[in-house]
Amino acid sequence: MKNVTVYSTPSCVYCGLAKDFLKANAIPFTEHNVATDLAKRKEMIDKTGQMGVPVIEAGEEVIVGFDEPRLRTALGIK
Repeated sequence: MKNVTVYSTPSCVYCGLAKDFLKANAIPFTEHNVATDLAKRKEMIDKTGQMGVPVIEAGEEVIVGFDEPRLRTALGIK
């Protein structure tokens, strides 16, 4: 199984949808609140070049935004 990391903020609706999707599909993930964790915010910006959330890392793939079809493909979920 791929390691999954979610960079998010508490007020982001799409971040909540992404985390709910992962939980509903029993995909364990690590969450980083980039609103308060400046080091993780910098890490996210270095990876994507922008501040939009959510940013979801699934293995080596980085997905900006909650793109369910792309996330399903990256995680092998039908």
